[in-house]
Amino acid sequence: MLSFGIKDFLDILCVALLLYYIFRLMKESSSANIFGGIIVFVAVWIIVSQVFEMRLLGGILDKLVNVGSLAIIILFQEEIRHFFSTIGSRPQGHFWAKLFKRGNNEDRPHREEIMPIVMACISMGKQKVGALIVIERQVGLSEFINSGDVIDARITQRLIENIFFKNSPLHDGAMIISHNCIRAAGCILPISHDTDIPKSLGLRHRAALGISQKTDSIAIIVSEETGAISIAENGVFHLRLSGEELESMLTKKWL
Repeated sequence: MLSFGIKDFLDILCVALLLYYIFRLMKESSSANIFGGIIVFVAVWIIVSQVFEMRLLGGILDKLVNVGSLAIIILFQEEIRHFFSTIGSRPQGHFWAKLFKRGNNEDRPHREEIMPIVMACISMGKQKVGALIVIERQVGLSEFINSGDVIDARITQRLIENIFFKNSPLHDGAMIISHNCIRAAGCILPISHDTDIPKSLGLRHRAALGISQKTDSIAIIVSEETGAISIAENGVFHLRLSGEELESMLTKKWL
């Protein structure tokens, strides 16, 4: 006689939550259809092997599952990396960062670092100068920093505007801010291929969304066509922000 207790209920609940969380990560990277196909295949394998006990077909599916485990790791290596980086960042990452990394406040940003960014974005927006600024948080951005030109300079409004000046050789790439300084400019970011991005948003917005999907960084975009200021965070856009809204969001999410 089968017994169903609280432990079985928690077991099923944990598996359901894990599958739902994985599905959301896959959906962000446009791999939801592949993930759905894998779930259907696993369900068929369990029914054939465990319920109907079909030895021949079950044996074939067993071999496919053994080989498929390695194939899944190769196929979804980016998603698996994102999964573990997400687990290690918010909110758990704040605990580990406070415990091991931030024993003092030297690396914590201050209002003096936020205002030059806000003022530069407002100024560039009025002049319709395109810009893409990425602010590092818990997940490191060293691989993207290395794709550009390292600067290691103090955050100032004049420097930000000079870098994104239309005739500047670095204006097409992204600026990355890390450890309270401008670490690099002209950096190359991953492009998001989400199909639901409005067609009115250009390549800068897709790059901002792409980096926000792969890391916990904050990406600020100034549109070259409209001068509108936007933020991408956790794969979500916050469009057409005023200067006050930009300052408020950076204060809340970065400080």
